[in-house]
Amino acid sequence: MATRSSTNIPKLIAKLPHYCRRLKSSAAASLASSGQPVNVPKPEESPYINLDDSKKLFSSVPTAKLMVSTFTLHVVMNELMIDIGSKVMNSRLMKSPVLRELLLRSIEHTLYHHFCGGKTLREADQAARKLWESGLQAMLDYGMEHAHDNASCNQNVQEIIETIASTISLPSSPVSSVVVKITAIFPPRLLKRVSDLLRWEYKDKSLHLPWKLQSFPLLSDSSALYHTPEMPGALTLDEERDLELGFGRLMKICESSLEANVPLLIDAEDTTIQPAIDYFTYHAAINYHKGDSPLIFNTMQAYLKDAKERLVMAKKAADEVGVPVGFKLVRGAYMSTERQVASSVGANSPIHDCIQDTHACYDTCASFMLQEIANGSGSLILATHNIHSGKLAAAKVASLGMKKDNEKLHFAQLYGMADVLSFGLRNAGFNVSKYLPYGAVEHIVPYLLRRAEENRGFVSTAALDRQLMRRELLRRLTSLEK
Repeated sequence: MATRSSTNIPKLIAKLPHYCRRLKSSAAASLASSGQPVNVPKPEESPYINLDDSKKLFSSVPTAKLMVSTFTLHVVMNELMIDIGSKVMNSRLMKSPVLRELLLRSIEHTLYHHFCGGKTLREADQAARKLWESGLQAMLDYGMEHAHDNASCNQNVQEIIETIASTISLPSSPVSSVVVKITAIFPPRLLKRVSDLLRWEYKDKSLHLPWKLQSFPLLSDSSALYHTPEMPGALTLDEERDLELGFGRLMKICESSLEANVPLLIDAEDTTIQPAIDYFTYHAAINYHKGDSPLIFNTMQAYLKDAKERLVMAKKAADEVGVPVGFKLVRGAYMSTERQVASSVGANSPIHDCIQDTHACYDTCASFMLQEIANGSGSLILATHNIHSGKLAAAKVASLGMKKDNEKLHFAQLYGMADVLSFGLRNAGFNVSKYLPYGAVEHIVPYLLRRAEENRGFVSTAALDRQLMRRELLRRLTSLEK
């Protein structure tokens, strides 16, 4: 079956221009129609966020960009295009220099420019300035995700430090934070080894890890521990050396962040290596902060069954030692990977069994942190494309008597996605940022494929964006005719 699928891929590539023309024609036809899209739910009315006035929502977006965004979302929401892209990128065809170059160029002129800030830091800075002009901020992210040797890790550290340094020269504050992927500064194999040892330490309290430094609780009784069925061996001398080198890189990044006064957001990964990421992140948070404001934000994935429990445990531990801690709350982006790994060992999946449970966990975690902030403790970044969660959080802010522009609260959406929610929150007076990755096209491809898959899971939000974008384009075109 795999051979047959691979054989069909060249035919699919040959048909890509045809599919693009067909989709473009379809998008133009939809734009010309004044009818409402089928099965697009109208967001519930809210006294806090208005998502219905397309003129106010897109007042800062030029018409040309609005047209391109409408078309790109139309393409991305097409499951056929997503399937073709995933098959091609994971096929042997990517080993062919000619086909690889052809595909990367196609991606660069479609998905890449919609979801990314550019190939270089300078281009990303320009994109951040444009966001700032529209009332939004940027979370700058150097898009390299995995480094498999110390030389690559060192190179990534330099790029991240340059990203941090660039925020000092930018006017005002277009950059709200800089994103760091631990997999870019620690070899993933080391993260797996450290995670295995941390999981076994949780199982066996007598285990002593001589290299372990101060941190906050990483695991709970409801955490997935099946990744480590047997006691792992101690770190070798080479691994301990690599661990020390990795810590040095992270501390160097933190020093630069502290000097530039820009927070660091540590991205989450799948559960095979997440314990190590949490460990490194919390240790950095303990050692680096700005008075009563956190410098380091850890990412909590609400689709994990143990998310709320770990969030509360870490927050409580931080309060006990008087360390300001920040959290970025997301739903999660590794659903397929988590289920495959759990299934391969006959274990229950660590993620919630249904999307409703994930939504409930996200909203409960958000409510908990908002209450903590209202009580004077903690900082939160609510990264969500879910309209209901955005409105629920806004209502919670109002009920707690919090200021909408409270510096301890930030909303965030991905660059190129959920613009309606971003602009609606901005217009309501909240702090809003866009997660803005940059880097070489080939390095960003894994991120782009996840965004395409994520669009598949957030069809109603993307459909609402397209609906209101089309409405605003029609309004502008009609105004021009008059």
